This record gives sequence, C-alpha cells and structure tokens, in this order.
Amino acid sequence: MRVDPFIETRTLRSIKRLLADSPRDKLLFVMGINSGLRVQDLLALRVAAVRGLKLGDRISIQEKKTGKPNVLIANKEILAALEEYLAIAQPDDRHYLFKSRKTANSPLTTLTVTKKVKAWAAAINLKGNFGAHTLRKTWTYHQRREFGVSWEVLAKRLNHSSPSVTRRYLGIQDEEVEEVLMNSL
Repeated sequence: MRVDPFIETRTLRSIKRLLADSPRDKLLFVMGINSGLRVQDLLALRVAAVRGLKLGDRISIQEKKTGKPNVLIANKEILAALEEYLAIAQPDDRHYLFKSRKTANSPLTTLTVTKKVKAWAAAINLKGNFGAHTLRKTWTYHQRREFGVSWEVLAKRLNHSSPSVTRRYLGIQDEEVEEVLMNSL
C-alpha cells in the first residue's frame, strides 16, 4: 500500500501541537520527519543510544530491511523533542526509546505507528492515505521542495538501489510539472 507524505508545513506544525501532551509520540513524529529513516529502524533504538546526544551527534544503525549501514544525526528539532521526552518519561537506558505500554520492554509495532499516523491526520481533518511510511516520505518531500536537495542525494540517504524507487518518494504533483512549463528560455 502506498502512502502520502504530509505536504504542507502547517500540517507538520498542527501535528506537533496535537502531540504536545504526548512526548513519546511527538518524539516519534519529529524523529520520523527529520531523519528519513524507516519507522522500523527508529523503533529499534534504545534509550542508551540517544541519551546525552548533542547537536550534530551521529548514531550508527544497521537498517533492518536492507542490512545496510545508515546514520541518525541529531538536529535541533530532534534534540528538543528528545530532551522533553527524557525529562518527562525518565526511561531506563535498557528500554526501547519508543516502548510499548502493553509489555514490559518491547517497542511499538509498525502497525501501531500506522494507526497513530492515521489518527493524527484524522484529528486535523487531513484527507489522504497515511501510514508509518508517511514520516519517511514527508522527510523526502520537504528536503526536495523546501531545501532543494537533489534526488541523487536523497536516493543515497534513503539507501535506495534504484532511482525509480526514489522517484516514488518525491511526491511530484501535476501542478509542479505544469509550473515548469511556464519557464521561459
């Protein structure tokens, strides 16, 4: 099932406000839209790996899906959400960062994250097909649209083996294609 990214920056702000009283979920959202990592790789993080991070610090990970190495770098949004969560939750270093409340020490599932993302979108009356992968696609979309990052750099970051896979992440709309037709040479 293909999912949509969150395209509007006001949508991102609305969801952050919505999650203000849920530091764990806010951290999950912020890390998802600021890292470009798959949710399953975020869910595998343990508290010890992120405690004490400073701006620009790197965490090396091995992707569950591909087995390839990747990295999470702490930007200011991730750090702010992380510090808030750690101060409130005071989790044990051995615990998963996104610990399920249903068992002693297991992470949330991707299905649970999909349900959460759908609920967040519904809560702000956003129409579309959303799920756990929406977070990764949102990061990709905004890196291209807001920051002008090339598809080649995005493909490398996402560890895609084929340009056709990256193309599906870019969220290119018909209107955007029509805009370039107005460029005069």
